[in-house]
Parts: sequence; structure tokens; C-alpha cells
Amino acid sequence: MPIKHIKRNYRKVKFVFYKETLIDRKEHFFTFLGAFFGIGIIGFINSKYFVLNDNLFLIGSFGASSVLIYGAINSPLAQPRNLIGGHLVCAFIGVTIHKLIPNEIWLSSALSVSLSIVMMQITKTLHPPGGATALIANIGSEKVKNLGYMYVLSPVFTGVIILFIVALIFNNITPNRTYPIKKNYKQRLRFVFGLKK
Repeated sequence: MPIKHIKRNYRKVKFVFYKETLIDRKEHFFTFLGAFFGIGIIGFINSKYFVLNDNLFLIGSFGASSVLIYGAINSPLAQPRNLIGGHLVCAFIGVTIHKLIPNEIWLSSALSVSLSIVMMQITKTLHPPGGATALIANIGSEKVKNLGYMYVLSPVFTGVIILFIVALIFNNITPNRTYPIKKNYKQRLRFVFGLKK
């Protein structure tokens, strides 16, 4: 590779890192609002309808999802297909593995996470917090474990939909933020549902 190409690539990489480290108060403000309202709504529902000690509706993987969908909205891992599909695939696998191997937590946990990663890759729904969703189905409280496949619907599906709706609102308020990343409406719908052009 000629020196000229190396220098050009170096400048591009340097520019990308520079842009990523710029402080944009407006960007941080809407990141904060999105994360606050997304987790806040789920937490509020949890506090009103579930026992406080169980935190049944508010699971840890939602915090990690918030980092992606409010703080790194252009990441392929933060897109709606990945957010929703990743959590649902992982929740289903986590519950299934726990039902098959209920008494060996180390084995069910390892299988749940590893199979979830592979299934997210196969279904093109890779979303890193999904691994935690699968893990929680195996190591969560007895109430979580007793939910069985209801865990997939609530807290996972309902919580993810709340996060997604809040992301649509706060990530599209200003012209600098666009979520999902596709530009026009038809492309967005195709992207969300994984349809080909």
C-alpha cells in the first residue's frame, strides 16, 4: 500500500475519532432525555404494578440497550430490528434452555448466552444487551424463572417497545438525529422489518 493511501486513511480515522469526541451539548441533552424517559417509564410501571423488591418489569439489559439506542443511534446494533428482534430471540432461548436444564445454572447460563449470540447472528438481529436478557432468564429471581415464556412478552417485549417508542420520539426531535438510520419512510420500514429492496 503506497504511503499516500496510508496517510489518507490515517486522516480519515483521525477525523472519525475527532468527531466522536466532540462535545455537542444538544446531542447529550437528547441522549439524556431519551434514556431518562425510556428507563423512567419502565421503572414507573414497575413501581406501580410490581413489588419493588422484584424489579420484575425493569431488567438490567434495558440499561445497556439504552446506551445504544439513545447514545449510539447510528450503530447497526442500535437499530429497531436489532433492538426488538435481539431481545425477543434471546428471551425465548433463555427461557427454553432454563426449562430444559433447570438445575444446572452454570450450564443453562452458558448455553443460553452462546446460543443467543449465534441465533442473533443467523437472524441478523445482533444486539449485545440481548445476551443479558437470555442470562436473566436463567439467573433471575424465582418470580422471573416462574414466568416461563411470559418473560418473553413481559417484561422483555413490552419493555423493548417502550424503549423503542421513546427512541423514535427523542432521536428524531432535531434534524441532527435520525432514528432509524435510513433516510426515507419506505426505506425505514423495509429496514425495520428486514425486507429486501
